[in-house]
Amino acid sequence: MELTRKTIAKVIVAAFLLNLVVMGAGAWFAYQEAPPIPEEVVGPDGEPIATGETVQDGKAAFQQYGLMNHGSILGNGAYYGEDYTAETLELKTEHMREYYAQEEYGAGYDSLGSSERAAVDQTVRDDLDGAHGGGDTVRYSAAEAHAHERVRETYVERYHEGDHDRGVPVGMIESTEEAEDFADFALWTAWFSHTDRPDGDNSYTNEWPYSPAAGNDATGAAMTWSVIAMVLLVGAAGAAILLYKSVKLPEPSAEGISVPKPGDVSVFPSQRAALRFVPIAAGLFLAQVLLGGLLAHFYIERAGFFGIEEVFGIHILQLLPFSIAKTWHIDLGILWIASTWLGAGLFLPPLLTGHEPKRQSTYVTVLLGALVTVVVGGMGGIWLGANGYFDGQLWWLLGNEGLEYLEVGKVWQGGLLVGFVFWAILAVRGLKPLLDREPVYGLAHMILYAGGSITLLFVAGFLFTPSTNMAVTEFWRWWVVHMWVEGAFEFFIVAIIGLTLVSMNLLTRRSAEKAVMLQALLVMGTGVIGVSHHYWWIGMPDYWVPIGSVFSTLELLPLIFILYEAIGQYRAMTETGGFPYKLPFMFIVASGVWNFVGAGVLGFFINLPLINYYEHGTYLTVGHAHAAMFGAFGFLALGMVTYMLQLSIDPERWDGSWLRASFWCWNVGLALMVFVSVLPVGFLQLEVAFTESYAAARGLAFYEGPLVQTLFWARLPGDTLLILGTAIYVADLIRKRFVLRSSAEDPSVDDMAVAEGVLDDD
Repeated sequence: MELTRKTIAKVIVAAFLLNLVVMGAGAWFAYQEAPPIPEEVVGPDGEPIATGETVQDGKAAFQQYGLMNHGSILGNGAYYGEDYTAETLELKTEHMREYYAQEEYGAGYDSLGSSERAAVDQTVRDDLDGAHGGGDTVRYSAAEAHAHERVRETYVERYHEGDHDRGVPVGMIESTEEAEDFADFALWTAWFSHTDRPDGDNSYTNEWPYSPAAGNDATGAAMTWSVIAMVLLVGAAGAAILLYKSVKLPEPSAEGISVPKPGDVSVFPSQRAALRFVPIAAGLFLAQVLLGGLLAHFYIERAGFFGIEEVFGIHILQLLPFSIAKTWHIDLGILWIASTWLGAGLFLPPLLTGHEPKRQSTYVTVLLGALVTVVVGGMGGIWLGANGYFDGQLWWLLGNEGLEYLEVGKVWQGGLLVGFVFWAILAVRGLKPLLDREPVYGLAHMILYAGGSITLLFVAGFLFTPSTNMAVTEFWRWWVVHMWVEGAFEFFIVAIIGLTLVSMNLLTRRSAEKAVMLQALLVMGTGVIGVSHHYWWIGMPDYWVPIGSVFSTLELLPLIFILYEAIGQYRAMTETGGFPYKLPFMFIVASGVWNFVGAGVLGFFINLPLINYYEHGTYLTVGHAHAAMFGAFGFLALGMVTYMLQLSIDPERWDGSWLRASFWCWNVGLALMVFVSVLPVGFLQLEVAFTESYAAARGLAFYEGPLVQTLFWARLPGDTLLILGTAIYVADLIRKRFVLRSSAEDPSVDDMAVAEGVLDDD
């Protein structure tokens, strides 16, 4: 079966429209079905306990002080601290038990006999297992009112007064009132986690988190759709193999073709300017891995770092709390990868077209300067905002918006958005000779569509404010985060790889276009709607369970194709000993392998509804995230850097030994970190969640267990190799800075071996 590019393009448009309809309808329902924020919460006699305003103020405190990067809410966020939803639900049930034990038997709960405890347990579950009547007022029982006040006291003691044993710095939340408001917000999420929807059989979170004491347990739909997903996986894998064997797509081949050597191409001024993105990104990368080492050690010493606080009297927890370090760690990871991709996207066009627009290098330098400004402003704003230096609305505009992956203030996010648009304009200028000659589904257009989709999805991050309902906030946040990762970034990966294959003459432009379009179709057809597996437990309706489970399973298809392509690339580059770009291809192949392992295998496992119900927000997600983010996107970025450097250095002065050493340090280090430490901790957490409760799996007692502490120490070799590899990489960039070729002021197409072939491929 031979598919034309035009046919694939039509199917892509149809898939795009389907995604638009499904997710657009989902957005409308998100507002309609979100858990209500009551105007007031009252006790049995009508006495006021909390209000909608205190809940909203608590959400603002939660964001401003970076609590989503200390613990998590509704299972989303950091795993260092407790999950606030699960913990407040657990504390609430404990205090209610004590209340009823004293009321009914005049004794503490632990001193009661088994039958008496069972009676109290049932009374608590009956209290909590009710449906919301749909009004603006929530009426507590006397036991709930008592528990609410006790939880408030706990949160003031912990998050305002500080608790170094838990890794909470003194004054993490600036005032007592804000800490109480934060407790009201967390307790509101606990309330809708155990309260059934009006006329429904399940709570707003589909009975998440697992809490036997509160009567929360996995629903039948979670089991049913997990089984369906596993059956679908087998069928989908077979369909993927059949499709790939049926559709005729040329594989990369180095046999009988002329691969342009690095010395055969000239370097344009704009390409030298694009190379300046690389050292900036490398500095961000080094800072990120150093922070990663600190974060890993925080799980062992919650208030110190190898005992330096005892020697020097310095409490690193007070200077650099886990929440801020984690915020910087996440954002720097996104920024160094994005910076590298931006540089690569501006380096490749002249290579393919032999075209240098006027003042292109100046504009590239302006974009780099803007990027540095946003990075410095955003990272500094996070620290200032979290430490209370911004008044009024400035804390989330210039400071710390406090939502995982979207931490920087809205002004700095706006700067990034403008930067993406500016990059697209520069890419259009550079690719214009190709854009003018090819159809709208051509390879150059695909690069712009991929970059444009990254920009478009980022706009979803501007559709909420600190006063937006948390369930709706999470709906839009995952549009940005997950659709980037499973949609736009995957699209960008296949487009960049296709462009690179063409620039190396391993594929004709037409063949690359067809391969990229087919894979883009699979990415768009599965990854976009697949975002819905994040909606099961955050207060969205249960219809997302079947939708999310089906499309999350199908997300594995494009990852199989990308891995298959990586293997084909590896075979092509080893066919001949004279292929000059083996080192860049090592990174690209590693990217495909880690993408399949991290996003594919681990992603499929944790996204099964029944597994995800217990696993949501555990170390299994940490393993999935690191393998997918650094393994897939990081290695691709580093491969592009290697390719750019090899083209920009005289062949006789090229030395790839340090980069090769970094490559193996990163791969071995990542494998050790994920498979020796992170995943074993995650499986232990999963067992505790199964056998006890989700709150127990996320509790301090679990992390301080001797086996878990040993596994945390076992992460040290892997982390050390990751840091060592990055240090070697940075050092290599410094020494290569002095052997870069001078750029030609006005190279002609005759000097560009790649461009001549690409432009003639019509």
